[in-house]
Amino acid sequence: MYIIVVGCGRVGSHLAQYLSTEGHNVVVVDKNPRSFRRLGSTFNGLTIEGMGFDEDVLKKAGIERTDALAAVTDFDNTNMMIAEMATKLFDVPRAIARLYNPERERTYQQLGLSYVCGTVLTAEKILDKIVGGYARHVSVGGDTEIIEFEAGKFLNNKRVEEIEIPDELKISAIVRGGESIIPLGSFTIKESDHILCAVKRYALPKIEKFIND
Repeated sequence: MYIIVVGCGRVGSHLAQYLSTEGHNVVVVDKNPRSFRRLGSTFNGLTIEGMGFDEDVLKKAGIERTDALAAVTDFDNTNMMIAEMATKLFDVPRAIARLYNPERERTYQQLGLSYVCGTVLTAEKILDKIVGGYARHVSVGGDTEIIEFEAGKFLNNKRVEEIEIPDELKISAIVRGGESIIPLGSFTIKESDHILCAVKRYALPKIEKFIND
């Protein structure tokens, strides 16, 4: 994948290193060139100095051909602006914004932005989201995550009770046609439903086949 990481702080630099190690083509954007020192001497991606919400800077970073973008600066408004530009102006398939202040979560949701938030945020969570394609990914502490994703073909006509895994995966809500449903075990899932569930972190790989690419 071709991936742009905007923000080269602690999380951004670690994320870029992880992605690069996994064989992805990574471009890191930051307004402060000294921040690139965090990437270390083994980083083999590209670095671009500039503001992440500048169209020319994003074009220079290759946003018109990127597969995913992660906006992980220290400012929620900046991350929100960058993610919105990526999705609505450049049609980036996966754009993830880092969210610090949970009070802004509703704004992110209203804009339809994909985000990651939590009291403890790590580069691994954002990496999971970029690769896994979750619509929402929120840490709730310990080893449990709350994620939202669009149901793929594998889940079409499956019952909730067929999908849930005791102590690993619990479906909390399903959104279909704008209506939110708290499902019983017998409820039948349809492709393109939006599913909100709680899942143990170690079980995340098990649900990759559920997700609509």
